[in-house]
Amino acid sequence: MRLSLGQSMQMAQKQVLAPRMIQSMEILQLPIIALQERIEQEMEDNPVLDQIEPSGEIEENGFEETVSVADGPDAPADTERELVVSENTNNEDDFERLLNMAENLPDEYEERSRPSRGEIEAEGDRRHDQMANMVARPESLQDYLDHQLSWFDLDEATRRMADRIIYNLDSNGYLKSPLEDLVPPAPPEINGNAEAWRAEQLAIAERALAVVQRLDPPGVGARSLKECLLLQLTPGLLFFEELQVLIEHHLEDLENNRLPLISKKTGFSIETIQEAWEDLRTLKPKPGADFTETSAPAVTPDVFVEKDESGKYVVHLEDGDLPSLYISPYYRRLLQEAGTSAETRDYIKRKVNAAQWLIEAIEQRRSTLTRVSQAIVDHQTKFLDDGPEHIEPLKMQQIADKVGVHVTTVSRAVDDKWIQTPRGIFPLKRFFVGGTTGADGEEVAWDRVRLKLQEIIDAEDKTKPLSDDALVEELGKAGVTVARRTVTKYRKAMNIPSSRQRRDWSIEGK
Repeated sequence: MRLSLGQSMQMAQKQVLAPRMIQSMEILQLPIIALQERIEQEMEDNPVLDQIEPSGEIEENGFEETVSVADGPDAPADTERELVVSENTNNEDDFERLLNMAENLPDEYEERSRPSRGEIEAEGDRRHDQMANMVARPESLQDYLDHQLSWFDLDEATRRMADRIIYNLDSNGYLKSPLEDLVPPAPPEINGNAEAWRAEQLAIAERALAVVQRLDPPGVGARSLKECLLLQLTPGLLFFEELQVLIEHHLEDLENNRLPLISKKTGFSIETIQEAWEDLRTLKPKPGADFTETSAPAVTPDVFVEKDESGKYVVHLEDGDLPSLYISPYYRRLLQEAGTSAETRDYIKRKVNAAQWLIEAIEQRRSTLTRVSQAIVDHQTKFLDDGPEHIEPLKMQQIADKVGVHVTTVSRAVDDKWIQTPRGIFPLKRFFVGGTTGADGEEVAWDRVRLKLQEIIDAEDKTKPLSDDALVEELGKAGVTVARRTVTKYRKAMNIPSSRQRRDWSIEGK
């Protein structure tokens, strides 16, 4: 083997993602709200970017070439051209085209880009109203408990420990930390009496925990599910004693519906156990959960579906609120002026380049998302006509082949996007479902399998509920061929208990 030091040349092929292509993929993946925020950020960072509000008369003034406008699925094909950056030419053709556009741009657009004093004041009023109408922060569990603690006449040590316990509760109201861990370390002045001092502190912690467990909501401060449920029992309950026995010794048996075994061990009748069980279901296993903020974020659809006059479903994008972007004529004229320094010219060129990339990326997002959405809607017409139970199996590769893009482009186009249909608002990913082959050889979507499974279980004899094997047979009679493990997987995903847990012992006893 010959070893040598020297320089050599060789040819090789490799794929390199240009910055322009990376930005295009990022823009495609953004939902409408995030895209608006991205545009606002770019407007702040790039001084050469300017905008015309959606109500602007763009087309009437012949300025549509510099603005991100590509309406509907019939967008010009050039918006799909490959985004490449040539380091050799430094995009001189783009700059030449931009400079020529400056001559055709009316002066009114430069003036329109400067906000008036009235517009500035109106924007300030709008932001003030938004702040005034913001939802106040809801009261936390710790705030609620701390307020109640002020009603008790406690010594300082017990109050401090109660505060420490309150602020160590988890979101469900449980105390997961052992009391020993909440006791502070012994101070240095304790000489040889650390054990006695620690025992005293543990006694204080026990008293403080007892106070916390008396607070509302009932069950708060519990260290286990059993303790939480027992704390919620009151002597006035009809099945108070029975509930104590069931909670302390038979929670697992109740979970597995072993009512005859509980009856044999306790001497309670099946009817008594079931009535006590109904009362047990009224208790809260997570007493602090009501204080967890559960407000769902608002969803803004990116795509709308409507029927045209011929009865065909047609999609259109909800991007009318997006500002129309263009390159500021001031900076374009500055490029043409002879007195502009080379440093300033280079800076403007970089910013113009970045602005043009953004405008074209937004145009390409609009075209790609429209075509992908239309292809999805065309495939799922039965879903829109007849309901979710008629959804068809669909893979992203099928849409990619139909639209003529890579499957990763389809994935980015539908990611975190929502579509408003006559049947409601759905995430675009909702329409991509796997399937199985039915008895007639036709593919059946998994959603239809789940609906059929729920229908069979709802109609079963509750004294003899169907096992998973029996469910496989019933699905086969309905023309759906699936494996037993698939039925088990879907049953658990749908929170349907096992056949033992679904058995109704009261009906059997009658």
